[in-house]
Amino acid sequence: MVKSLRGMNDILSEDYERFTYFINLATEIAQKYGFHFIETPLLEETALFKRSVGESSDIVGKEMYQFIDKGENDVCLRPEGTAGVVRAFIQKKLDKAGGIHRFFYHGPMFRYERPQKGRLREFHQFGVESFGVGSVYEDATMIMMVADILSACGIGYKLQLNSLGDQNCMPTYRDNLVSFIESVEADICPDCQRRKATNPIRVLDCKNEKCQSLYTKAPKLINALCPECESDFTKLKKILTDNNIAFEIDTNLVRGLDYYSKTAFEFVSDDIGSQSAIAGGGRYDRLVEFLDGRATPAVGFAMGIERLMELIVMPETSREGYYIGAMDEEALDLAVSLTHQKRKSAKATCEFKTKNLKNHLKGADKVNAKFCCVIGSNELKDGTIWVKNLEAKSEKVIALKDF
Repeated sequence: MVKSLRGMNDILSEDYERFTYFINLATEIAQKYGFHFIETPLLEETALFKRSVGESSDIVGKEMYQFIDKGENDVCLRPEGTAGVVRAFIQKKLDKAGGIHRFFYHGPMFRYERPQKGRLREFHQFGVESFGVGSVYEDATMIMMVADILSACGIGYKLQLNSLGDQNCMPTYRDNLVSFIESVEADICPDCQRRKATNPIRVLDCKNEKCQSLYTKAPKLINALCPECESDFTKLKKILTDNNIAFEIDTNLVRGLDYYSKTAFEFVSDDIGSQSAIAGGGRYDRLVEFLDGRATPAVGFAMGIERLMELIVMPETSREGYYIGAMDEEALDLAVSLTHQKRKSAKATCEFKTKNLKNHLKGADKVNAKFCCVIGSNELKDGTIWVKNLEAKSEKVIALKDF
């Protein structure tokens, strides 16, 4: 028997209901914020992610589904959503058009990593990207949107904040951090030793407990911000406080991708493990320029849908629509026709097998129909149909023309 590949799961029944409920809810909220849907290809040139995500990242170095296609192109399945949206933004010349452009997207991403609970090789993200607004108010808007989505889903969270500085304050801090790393280099893990040369700030994101204990003494970027970055971060904290959004400062929060600067944020939950991230994002003002576009301020976030699935509080569902069945073969064609007509205005399900009334009622229960409607030989002769309202527990026989 052929099975699905490891880390690539089917979405069926109740999971599908939760999945679509979340997508619809997040879409509605994003649209209220003035964002518009964008769809980018699953397959992109590998160079896009090497230049944006960064060759030093684990995504590019270890996790991409990369191959040479029949046209000798070096391509890969998208491992994240932001780079593709930025590529589309530049390709459509929106960077040169100026103005403000706000997008949301959802769809599958692919990373070859060890599958575990809430982390698959094919996983789904809901993401938002904003271009053309350099104000920290837009950063706050992103955080507010995530908070609104999580609250609407009934999901509790903690918000963690940090500032990654910019090209004015980051270089000096990076030099100081490298000096510190070198002082403890003999005791840190091989990944951190490698990152020291490629992207030293990412050592702070290491999950190795011994490394983390050493980095408690590392210099903190938040203490080395230039006046502009410090002013922006102070303003962000005030906006969130004024809008009753609680947060805590995490000086080791650096985000896993190379293109972030200034604001970085993460929403975490205790309900899926120890402080596990369920959404994250930040500002990436230089990424458009890195990909040969006109310099454009940008900020965004992404949410891993599989990580949220068990946390989503589903609304109570009420019975809906019609179940229509036949008790005799001669009534089956009419049942099919009636169902087709009902679907123009309501949800309707037809049972193609003849059954007795008890089994039709069970069938209506199974599809959570509000009305169970049954035709037998007597109803066919009289031009009527038996209808039971399964919420009100009432039943009656009515003329087909009234039905």
